[in-house]
Amino acid sequence: MRNSYFLGVLFFGLFSAQKIQVVDAENGHPISNARIILEDKVVYTNEDGFAPIESSSKNFEISASGFKKEKISNFNTAIKLKPSVQDIEEVKIVSVDVKKIFEDVLKNYQQRYYDQPSLYDVVIKEKTFDNNNLYFMGIGEAKIWSKANKYNYRDGYHKRYDDIMQIQLNNVKYLKRVQSDSIFTGKSTEVLHQTLGSYFMNFELNSIVESLKDKSTKKAGILKSKEGDEEVVSFKINSDNGIRREGEFNYNLKDKVITYLKISYLQSEYPTEKRTTTDGREYGYKLGDATLIFDFYKIEGVYVPTMTQYEADNFTIFYKDQVHVKKFNREVVYNTFEKTNQKGLDPKVDFNIGIWKNIPLKEDKAAAMLLSKEEQEFIDQK
Repeated sequence: MRNSYFLGVLFFGLFSAQKIQVVDAENGHPISNARIILEDKVVYTNEDGFAPIESSSKNFEISASGFKKEKISNFNTAIKLKPSVQDIEEVKIVSVDVKKIFEDVLKNYQQRYYDQPSLYDVVIKEKTFDNNNLYFMGIGEAKIWSKANKYNYRDGYHKRYDDIMQIQLNNVKYLKRVQSDSIFTGKSTEVLHQTLGSYFMNFELNSIVESLKDKSTKKAGILKSKEGDEEVVSFKINSDNGIRREGEFNYNLKDKVITYLKISYLQSEYPTEKRTTTDGREYGYKLGDATLIFDFYKIEGVYVPTMTQYEADNFTIFYKDQVHVKKFNREVVYNTFEKTNQKGLDPKVDFNIGIWKNIPLKEDKAAAMLLSKEEQEFIDQK
């Protein structure tokens, strides 16, 4: 059975006084998903490059994939990051053995990433599009408890999902659904092995390493840039079974950890498949592309997650004379990290009914989120 990512993952204003915008120093374009490490939490910029930062903030760090890391002494509403990729004509192309790195990181995962019970304050955001129109958005503050900060295959196989990870929904800030153009509404809400796995980098690394065991798999890695102990490497992995992967990762040479991984599954070349809805209607289904991002940082001497993202794009449904192009995005930002002796959360989300159907708790705290222009327009529309 081929290992592909399918659309249908289960988890489907400004509250701070100040904000900053992070932009490309060369062209002024906003930088999304720039990580900002503050004294007491971690936040990320939204699609327009904005992030909520108090004016009293100082001595914080900003980093983004493809850009040089910056230390900011004092609050500034506009932050410019310089690209880290040098002119290809000025540097020698250096090949990297990505197979060796992936295998070594996976083999030593428990030793190099924090593997004890952890508690996080997080922001969860999910958006779903149909024919390029946003029709569902949920944004909420939550707590995540993780037993070992990795996916346990034995627990996953036996559907002991609560032994891997638990979520407690605290504050739902935005939740809106409008009528989709799609005629398809019936689907299973059962938690899937691959759904929960997409929250953990070791799940993805295991998939990569398994594909690299096949001698027919073609691979390539190129060093894009280097800053201090950290290298940025781009890679491509193509298997005989038709799975094409490409992406990049940041690799810390000293600690031998992948601190950032972005990987895309390029699946648009697969032929259209025949499927049947839960209410018996036949339709055509064509895979699109799926991208996963995992980001980590070092705190208290250990590496812990700060962000995971899953995006599925151009998944297409054909039904009679209708065509529906689907897009889904889920982002989890881990604002705070705490070592814990807790054995779980109470109450906790029931995965089988979907996160947004659970009853949230009410917890008063300063929000760590900003809506993008697109998101604000969706909330405002009648």
